[in-house]
Amino acid sequence: MNEKVESIGRKAGRGLRWSLLGNTVTKAASFVMSLVLARVLAPEDFGIYAVALAATQFVMVVKDAGVMAAVIQWRGRLDDIAPTATVLAFVFATGLYGIFWVGAPSFSALAGSEEATGVVRLLTAVILVEAVTAVRSAALMREFAQDKLAVANLSGFAVNAALAISLAVGGAGAYSFAWGQLAAAVVTGVIVLALAKMPWKLGYDRAVAGQLLRFGLPSAAGFGLEAVLMNSSFIVVGAILGKVQLGYYLLAFNVSSWVPGLIGTALRYVSIPGFSRLAEDPDADALTEGLRRTLRPLVSFVLPVALVMATLAHPLVALLYGAEWDQAAGVLRFLAVLMVVRMITSFLTVDILTSVGATKSTIWLNLGWAAALLPALVAGAYAGGIRGAAMGNAAAALFVALPLGLLLLRRHGVRLAPVLPGLVRPGLATLAAGVTMVALTTAFDFDPLVELIVVGGTGMIVFTLLAVPGAVLKQLTRRKVSP
Repeated sequence: MNEKVESIGRKAGRGLRWSLLGNTVTKAASFVMSLVLARVLAPEDFGIYAVALAATQFVMVVKDAGVMAAVIQWRGRLDDIAPTATVLAFVFATGLYGIFWVGAPSFSALAGSEEATGVVRLLTAVILVEAVTAVRSAALMREFAQDKLAVANLSGFAVNAALAISLAVGGAGAYSFAWGQLAAAVVTGVIVLALAKMPWKLGYDRAVAGQLLRFGLPSAAGFGLEAVLMNSSFIVVGAILGKVQLGYYLLAFNVSSWVPGLIGTALRYVSIPGFSRLAEDPDADALTEGLRRTLRPLVSFVLPVALVMATLAHPLVALLYGAEWDQAAGVLRFLAVLMVVRMITSFLTVDILTSVGATKSTIWLNLGWAAALLPALVAGAYAGGIRGAAMGNAAAALFVALPLGLLLLRRHGVRLAPVLPGLVRPGLATLAAGVTMVALTTAFDFDPLVELIVVGGTGMIVFTLLAVPGAVLKQLTRRKVSP
């Protein structure tokens, strides 16, 4: 076994464990926070917030012109580029914020929610903080120091939750989200600056800037298109169906984003630096081996979660948010499919392409996805409301984005033949578990909590028995007897 793959795997594994721990705590607390806010705020408030969130998620990934990604995969000494990278990140973020400040009224009107203008301006100010910390955050990720990032993010979230809930109870509406996240960004940023322990130097080297931007600009364009893809449905639904229906759609989208937010974000913290180091290996199969080791456990975790969301959407929404949010359940069924494709395409394919320097390919991937997605969203929204929009979103991802992503990986030397056999077993297990769960929901009428426990639990048992090899199950269940 390639020693470099093993070494990077150990470092990435440690980083991933810390990322997962931090994300698990944050997402669990965020989930509780969403339950509270769903009972304090109206669907209209969620709709206004969705418009601001769409703008913010776009500017967050293009704010530094890809400088952060360029720093992570940089092959030389970090000290040589840090001053120039810091200046570039701040200049681009400041300019971008100015554009969104001026364009906020037009953007909000396009999404059918002119009252979102102030929330857009406030929430997008997060990028000004991120611009100051971008290079320091990249340095921590490059060193697989996810434990330090976890501390910073958890501290920021604690501030976010306390402030957002207090403001919501006080009647701040959608502004409660924005003030909470802005305060969290400031706290997180201060801690990142302290933990990175990098000398604060500013400078500009034209040659270094050119190298950073040649990698970073296509990367930023690719990630920017990815953000547009993930948030374009908010704009389409808001413009066609209004902010109340958008509120239901946002709730379903947030539920479907639990796993990408938890696993995907944690994975991205280590996948780009990890695959970047593997790309330096002269062994052509190092990336293939890295993908094989990553994809099977990822799919084995994501598929059963998506199955529960799709099969038990109505009792899940009713139990967590109340019967008044039931319209979101029909949306969730289809967004569960989108969730699986996002994990494979956005959090693995794009990261590998970025790591090998094929940033232009990420643009083509997301352009192809967008070409299929936008007409599918519009047609779906007019034909079937928020449920139709979700169907269009899932179809574009499954039938266009996923095949295109796999094709691009092959073009850049990642062999798929050694990877695909490992997906057969979890795929068949998902099919069997799904048939079992549908049969139970059809045959019996359960209380939502009982249905989730009985039907969901049975499905997970079936999946585990079929997806996990017998030898592994025996090893996990075997009791160790002391000599």
